[in-house]
Amino acid sequence: MNLDWNIIWTHRDALFHGALMTVMLTVVTMLLAVPGGMVLALMRLSNSKVLSGISLCFVEFFRNLPLILIIYWAFYVMPMALDVQFSALTTALVALVLNISAYNAETFRAGINSIRKGQMEAALAMGMSHRQAMFKVVIPQAARRILPVFASTWISLFKDTSLVSVIAVSELAYTSMQIRAQSYRVLEMLTAMAVIYWLMGYPQAKLVDWIHRKYGVKE
Repeated sequence: MNLDWNIIWTHRDALFHGALMTVMLTVVTMLLAVPGGMVLALMRLSNSKVLSGISLCFVEFFRNLPLILIIYWAFYVMPMALDVQFSALTTALVALVLNISAYNAETFRAGINSIRKGQMEAALAMGMSHRQAMFKVVIPQAARRILPVFASTWISLFKDTSLVSVIAVSELAYTSMQIRAQSYRVLEMLTAMAVIYWLMGYPQAKLVDWIHRKYGVKE
């Protein structure tokens, strides 16, 4: 077998930009999916049956569909339904945000529900206002409980961004496949893609492990 690892160095700029696109997709998705998940969680916990029902339907729909199906749906169906043609990048962000918002909503809801009502009642009994009790007692505890799960969702999202390559978003997976198709260097490019993903993902995974050890709540 004749291997040519120089192909990786030759296309280093393209691979670098693909890796940056992967990071950008992850960051922007979370920036949008965090407030989206918070709104959905608050809707689900509200006393309004309409808002709670809408949130429930949204979460159960997008949480139980494969991400790649949501990507195809956003790319092919939404433009026809709304009569608007989205770019591949916009489509990818829409699909990722819909999917991750559903997961974040359940994470936030579980965190809020995990705080015993007695915590709030005790804070109020000590003379705190409702706002003070919420920000000094409930929210800090809820944040600590959801942080490990939220960090794990980040790692999962980072890897799942590779699925948007199916609609020609020029992130790392798509860029590597394009170079592979042009150079016929299958083993070299797949190996390079795996190594780059690992180098970016491993430090994040170790950070998540540390977060679980430091902030994981054990009853």
